[in-house]
Amino acid sequence: MKWLDLPPVWLAVFAAVGWAQARYLPLVSLGIWGDWLGAGLVLAGLGLMGAAALEMRRHRTTIIPHQMPVAMVSSGIFGLSRNPIYLGDALILAGLGLRWDSPFAILCVPVFMWLVTHRFIRGEEARLREAFGEAFDRYAARVRRWI
Repeated sequence: MKWLDLPPVWLAVFAAVGWAQARYLPLVSLGIWGDWLGAGLVLAGLGLMGAAALEMRRHRTTIIPHQMPVAMVSSGIFGLSRNPIYLGDALILAGLGLRWDSPFAILCVPVFMWLVTHRFIRGEEARLREAFGEAFDRYAARVRRWI
């Protein structure tokens, strides 16, 4: 059941609720602009996630939450955000909300970000601080958690 407590599962739950709202309780239509902007946000989110995954692989450290990292990654996309994969998740949720004309999904983005911060990021930061001490503190002071 541990697989249930992974960020992609939470993203899928939030996205499914947004899709259901748009499908069964349509409220607005953003037309072609919502479709294009939504698609752009989804692509940007996927790009962030891919860049982060490649950087973590290059450093041979885990991408799985709740595991102890073997390297602190601060290069590449991690020089702009300490959590580019979670930021990518948030962009994907916002993009899907725009694409599906789901105000509920868009309103859920900050809720999703809060949940990810409390369920995953804080623990990951504690493990990084434990493993890398002052190096992580300097990195955290230089690079913001989200953007």
